[in-house]
Amino acid sequence: MSTAAAAPARTGEVLADLLPASRLRDAALVLGGAALTGLAAQIAVPVPGSPVPVTGQTFAALLVGTSLGARRGFLSLALYALAGVAGVPWFAGGGSSAAAPSFGYVLGMLLAATVVGALARRGADRSVWRTAATMLLGEAIVYAVGVPYLALATGMSASAAIAAGLTPFLIGDALKAALAMGLLPTAWKLLDR
Repeated sequence: MSTAAAAPARTGEVLADLLPASRLRDAALVLGGAALTGLAAQIAVPVPGSPVPVTGQTFAALLVGTSLGARRGFLSLALYALAGVAGVPWFAGGGSSAAAPSFGYVLGMLLAATVVGALARRGADRSVWRTAATMLLGEAIVYAVGVPYLALATGMSASAAIAAGLTPFLIGDALKAALAMGLLPTAWKLLDR
């Protein structure tokens, strides 16, 4: 039995495209994606020795990107970031500042949502293994921006920033990728019936 399903005939679409098209739909999706990311950021578990907690924020950002596509995913995460910088307390643990050591991860999520959204439009969310690869790439982008920002914001060395801002999160990110591996392809299969 193969775990990879053939891509449905709806290539070029993301899940959000299956809703009736309108500007109101797009605005609601962008706002909803930002709100989902903000809510998921409140699920925060402190990591001993790290100023960065484990949150549901990264999973939400990647889910927003793949479900909404690159443009709407970017706009959702840009709205999330800008509102947080403006004072909305919806960064991890109720934070709201670009000065926080974890703000680089927010910027990384913005870029990652855009990339995974573009890949989803090409069918990267239709099969288990392609979804896993897409999520792992998105998480790598988050770390590629977040860890150097953490080092700069705290004065940590590169190795200390990796130890505090990457290593403790790898198992959780693998679990998030596994969840997405089941969730997104299953949604497409159900919608194609």
